[in-house]
Amino acid sequence: MSFKYSAGVLLFRRTNGLEVLVGHMGGPLWAKKDAAAWSIPKGEYDPAEEQPRDAARREFGEELGLPVPDGDWIPLGEVEYGSGRGKKQLTVWAVEADLDPAEVVPGTFEMEWPPRSGQIAEFPEIDRVAWFDLALAEEKLGKGQRPYLQHLKDLVG
Repeated sequence: MSFKYSAGVLLFRRTNGLEVLVGHMGGPLWAKKDAAAWSIPKGEYDPAEEQPRDAARREFGEELGLPVPDGDWIPLGEVEYGSGRGKKQLTVWAVEADLDPAEVVPGTFEMEWPPRSGQIAEFPEIDRVAWFDLALAEEKLGKGQRPYLQHLKDLVG
């Protein structure tokens, strides 16, 4: 079975409990969605060319336009999700840090929009980021990424 490999960094802070920083997926396909339309800052990598932690650091920078804040990298493990050719293996680390969402300058991607128009448009990879407590993050994150919230809670909660 062939996988797509992704790696990411989940920032967390301790306020009145744990909060995590996640991003709303950008582009027209996600514009009117909220539930399950948010993601841990992450991205794909080729395991033959890059280590997962290096990919996680790179993808965080590409998606948020900022470096991963200083702090200990806590491994949250690997989760497999999706099916068929869309099967992914995601590796995530948690870093305890505060980050002001107003400082985020998201990276962009291009796609044909509107569909079959022949026009290429540019969209932000994520159109906004926010801090959520774990219960709200559970609703916001895509199903395949939700196990990381429990992993985080088990390790630092």
